[in-house]
Amino acid sequence: MASDPNAWYYCLTHQTVERGVGCRGGDRMGPYPDEATAQRALELARERTKAEDKADKEWGKR
Repeated sequence: MASDPNAWYYCLTHQTVERGVGCRGGDRMGPYPDEATAQRALELARERTKAEDKADKEWGKR
């Protein structure tokens, strides 16, 4: 899949935010709608993982 030239990404290799074409896709998170959201990529991933772990535990209690 080609990178969106207007979208923002977070590069895991360089730990920086990139816009459009940048490092290879496997090294990036995104796309994100804006630079500020891309900057929070790792925080957002942690939050989503925590929420999914909680949902998994609740599902297992059924």
